[in-house]
Amino acid sequence: MIHCSILRTILLLTGSILASFSWAAESSSSLVEGNAEEAGFRVATEARERQMGFGNFTASLTMILRNKQGREKQRELRLKVIEVKGDGDRTMFVFDRPHDVKGTAFLIHAHKNEPDQQWLYLPALKRVKGISSSKQSGSFMGSEFSYEDMGTVEVEKYTHRYLRNEPCSDLECFVLERVPTNRDSGYSRQLVWLDQEELRTMQVYFFDRRDEHLKTMVVEDYRQYLDRYWRSRKITITNHLTGKSTVLHWADFQFGTDLDAKDFTKTALKRAR
Repeated sequence: MIHCSILRTILLLTGSILASFSWAAESSSSLVEGNAEEAGFRVATEARERQMGFGNFTASLTMILRNKQGREKQRELRLKVIEVKGDGDRTMFVFDRPHDVKGTAFLIHAHKNEPDQQWLYLPALKRVKGISSSKQSGSFMGSEFSYEDMGTVEVEKYTHRYLRNEPCSDLECFVLERVPTNRDSGYSRQLVWLDQEELRTMQVYFFDRRDEHLKTMVVEDYRQYLDRYWRSRKITITNHLTGKSTVLHWADFQFGTDLDAKDFTKTALKRAR
């Protein structure tokens, strides 16, 4: 009787697990129903919505700049992010080390339907410099990330198209093509791999204005916070034209801090330490 009871329990659990997998597969497949543009927009929107509602967070970063020969420079910086209802996030980066960049701060007011506003504070000049939309394709602090790359990815800033399903690492991914709507973008298009289960960005190919594969970004070591929000602890971007790469190591994520809107102004940028 005991063995029969255990067997029934195993069968029930197995059925429950299989039903769960079946539901997940149906849920994922339903995202890519319809024409390619509708499916791409649906996946991109769902991916963004799953990560909304965090309020604010802070983190620390180590940036490693690596040249073609493999020589490295290291920088340490801090990040603050706050959500803005009905618009894009506000983000501030503050550099702590080495001495030549200490106190440099970068502020982004992301927007859904217009170019981001960006400002850079240079402590040696005691001056806040605006980064115009036409200049945001330039290198961010000598890295392989552009200023454009540092803002939040807002769904409305791109057209989206679902291309295919494809294995990525040990996962199955949706592959989307997104095309920037901003004419000043440094990219003609991007290919994005998102895992089908959590819709986390796993990899991005960036194509320049001549439609050549310029850069690849690989996103790794995801951790979940507050039982909902996925954050990567390592992002690597490689420039195929120059052979250079930049690695961002993320740590010390803190959610629900005492940040508010006044911490993300040009005045706050000058006070950043």
